[in-house]
Amino acid sequence: MDAIALPQAATEQQTQSKKTVLSGIQSTGILHIGNYIGALSLWAANQSQYNNLFMVANLHTLTVPEAVHPAELRRKSREVAALYVASGIDPNESIIFLQSDVPAHTYLAWILGCCTPVGWLERMTQYKVKAAAQETVGSGLLNYPTLQAADILIYRANYVPVGDDQNQHLEITRDIAQRFNHLFGTYFPLPETLNRRSGARIMGLDDPSQKMSKSIAAKKQGHAIALLDSPDVVKKTIMGGVTDAGGEIRFETASPGVKNLLVLYEVLSGDSQSAIEEHFVGKGYGALKRELVELVVTTLKPIQDKFHALMDDERGLDALLSEGAAKASLIANQTIADVRQLVGV
Repeated sequence: MDAIALPQAATEQQTQSKKTVLSGIQSTGILHIGNYIGALSLWAANQSQYNNLFMVANLHTLTVPEAVHPAELRRKSREVAALYVASGIDPNESIIFLQSDVPAHTYLAWILGCCTPVGWLERMTQYKVKAAAQETVGSGLLNYPTLQAADILIYRANYVPVGDDQNQHLEITRDIAQRFNHLFGTYFPLPETLNRRSGARIMGLDDPSQKMSKSIAAKKQGHAIALLDSPDVVKKTIMGGVTDAGGEIRFETASPGVKNLLVLYEVLSGDSQSAIEEHFVGKGYGALKRELVELVVTTLKPIQDKFHALMDDERGLDALLSEGAAKASLIANQTIADVRQLVGV
């Protein structure tokens, strides 16, 4: 097709010195230590390096509407936003907002959906697994990837911090961006993953073959350490964590359960693997668990204190989210203006 001139805003954004990062967590279930290690702490640690937008993905929660309770969804959305800030994400450095407060996401999702072959959506693992568990499958579950692509592409994000289990969703986002660029002229950059070297996937303490899950944690005690768990609950969960009949503490030869505990210790302590192995020589799994309990409780205490302070300041939290949505909308609305020009509407 004939080349189309890029809108001025696209050219200007490509010349910015900082790359853009976009990520988000759904406002369902219980945020746990795996979310903190794999997402929140990574976001906080890298926020000065990038232009950051962190959303609470509350629209994605509606893909299974039978499971939605409106009052709970509103409450959980605010709680997730408060945990973002409590975990170290600075609203002065990063834009924090509710996905639903920026309507441009759904506008772009429609346009991208028109560019996306149904076969691409039907092959998604998450769709096949969730659809198999539902009597009635809504189109929102099928179209989830196009909204997720819109979330990322509307800010022309360069990086998306995700766990390795989300790689398929980022791949389809890249595919959708490439198809749009082919049809209407090169506009969207192709986003890349931004992963933690160690701790990108924290497993369930009760079953180290499963990734630690918000939905499982909401139904089953002992699976995960929630960010708001009391010290007693943290202790009970970790001390009940699956290990093996051995006792040697080495990263390379550890069983999945022990390796999971070691990775938690490594990430939260900041110690090297060799230093950790030397520290626990001859001490056994009991010592590892006891010290991990202390480390987790120490990590969670300031997060919990700040979370409760934020939740107690209802007006302050609302103002923070309102300001974040306004900042996000400035970027998103410009992208919509550019896309409208490109597609001819």
